[in-house]
Formats: sequence, C-alpha cells, structure tokens
Amino acid sequence: MASESDITVLNSLIKTTLDSVKGFQDAAEDSNAGRFSSLFSQMANDRDRIARELQDAVRRLGGTPADSGSVAGSAHRAFMNFKELLSASDEKAVIKEVERGEDYIKSKFEAAVADGNLAVETRGIVEGCYGSVREGHDRVSALKHSMV
Repeated sequence: MASESDITVLNSLIKTTLDSVKGFQDAAEDSNAGRFSSLFSQMANDRDRIARELQDAVRRLGGTPADSGSVAGSAHRAFMNFKELLSASDEKAVIKEVERGEDYIKSKFEAAVADGNLAVETRGIVEGCYGSVREGHDRVSALKHSMV
C-alpha cells in the first residue's frame, strides 16, 4: 500500500529533522555559540516547522508520526561532535561540523524526493520541505566558505 510506504519515508525524515532541531537548539543555548546563537535558533525553529508539517502529513495518511529523533542517527552524532567543538571555541571547526550535519539531512531529503514510489501529494510535501532544508544547507555552506 502506497500510504504505508509514504508513512515510512515521512517518519524517517521526521526522525532526522528532529535530530537536527535538537542539535540546533543545544547549539543555540551553548554559551560558546556566540555570534551563531541567533542563526542556530532560527534554524532550529525552521526544522521544527518542517517536522510538524511532516507529522501532519503522516496523520493525514492515517499513520502515527515519529515524535522523537533517532539517537543513533548520523545527524545526532554530528551535532554531538559539534557540541564538543563549541567548547573548543574554534568557529571554523564548528561551522564545518554543522555543514556535515546539513549534508546528511539534505541527502536524506534528496533520497526521499527521488523515491519513485511516493504518492503525488506526499512528494509535494517532501519537495516543499526539501526546499527549506536546501536553503539552510546552502546558508551554512556559504558561511563556511566566507570564513576561509
């Protein structure tokens, strides 16, 4: 059934997105985040909005949406490394680590967009969310390249 497949894909994206939310929230609250605190808060809020949109889509399909991230997920690990870097106060290393997490979430959304089995409505939702993820990724990438 297409909706079950869609629910599986959406829940995977929700978990990755919630990992991202948590990482950005933790980073924004860290006293060493300095000039990046506002950016990290904005990105956490955007990712939270994306997670809620994906959760709503799962509910519309009759499923139960994921409501927590994947502790073992790569995005979470990247943000744990990121928190360690914040303590070291190395801004370039911090942004490089954030970009690594952004690369991961972007790749997850790209794989979902490329999934030929998604229903048209689900694909539209994923593509809309992917646009926001891509913008966040590109913003972090540009920041990293401006620091070189």
